[in-house]
Amino acid sequence: MYIVTGAAGFIGANLVRSLNARGITDILAVDNLSHGDKFINLSDLDIADYLDKEVFLEAFSSGRIDGPVEALFHEGACSDTMEHDGRYMMDNNYRYSVALLERCQLQKIPFLYASSASVYGAGQVFCESREYERPLNVYAYSKFLFDQYVRRMVSRKTSQIVGFRYFNVYGPCEAHKNSMASVAFHFYNQVVDKGQVRLFRGTDGIADGMQRRDFIHVDDVVAVNLYFLDRPHLSGIFNLGTGRAQTFNDVACAVINSVRVLKSEKPLDLDELIIQKLIEYIPFPQALVGKYQNYTQANLHALRESGYSAPFMDVEQGISLYVNSLALNS
Repeated sequence: MYIVTGAAGFIGANLVRSLNARGITDILAVDNLSHGDKFINLSDLDIADYLDKEVFLEAFSSGRIDGPVEALFHEGACSDTMEHDGRYMMDNNYRYSVALLERCQLQKIPFLYASSASVYGAGQVFCESREYERPLNVYAYSKFLFDQYVRRMVSRKTSQIVGFRYFNVYGPCEAHKNSMASVAFHFYNQVVDKGQVRLFRGTDGIADGMQRRDFIHVDDVVAVNLYFLDRPHLSGIFNLGTGRAQTFNDVACAVINSVRVLKSEKPLDLDELIIQKLIEYIPFPQALVGKYQNYTQANLHALRESGYSAPFMDVEQGISLYVNSLALNS
């Protein structure tokens, strides 16, 4: 049996789909469906059973999960970077993760989990090393602290432990995330609903729309997860991005032009999109001042050293694939 926490969520559902593609259906899906609309992400997938996250934690910690567990993918977390309830965030993201990891170590179960590039804060070096980690909010701190716990445990581990510092992931099954969904998702809906994309103006000397992030398609994220699943001798914390920083303008252009291609219209460059008011710049939100990463770019040295050599989709490739999926399911 395989266990996937956050299975009805974005990355969790895509992992279940990829396990299904391997012929694996003996999957225990764990999530919190208090917001029931997330069920849609599981509706076309094959699982063996579902448990609420709190019921699962009690059952798993007490050894009442039947049958051997091949691996646990821990994708469940509160990912709202604007959540201010630190007690909730630490209990949900940190203590829950510690409890699962400790049980996995007791039962010698491979543990693959979601960390976050947010641990780097406003830094300019994105390398998996303590001196570069300066979280800007309590969400990032909860991920950072669990990574520190993992680092202490790795030297005495009984089974595989792998953490993935996800950069800006986008792709199918993220609609339920609302404001925390990717900019690609929001840009697509803006184009469909309003006929234009709205971007934040630049801050800290950065030109409008020129904030740069490492955007990675969820298919690439899942591929790396499965690579490590197949290699239980590999453990550690790894950046998971493309190693390529692209601007929000790049994402907006890719979304608009992918929609235009679907409508048999000619793609346009950035200047023309601005002239035609298909891109508009809006004031930067005060609530994000001092809490926003204007630049991210994954250092992939550790990941490549692990032997993972497959290329990653750039924004133009990944957005085209994603927009086609959104249009097909709209």
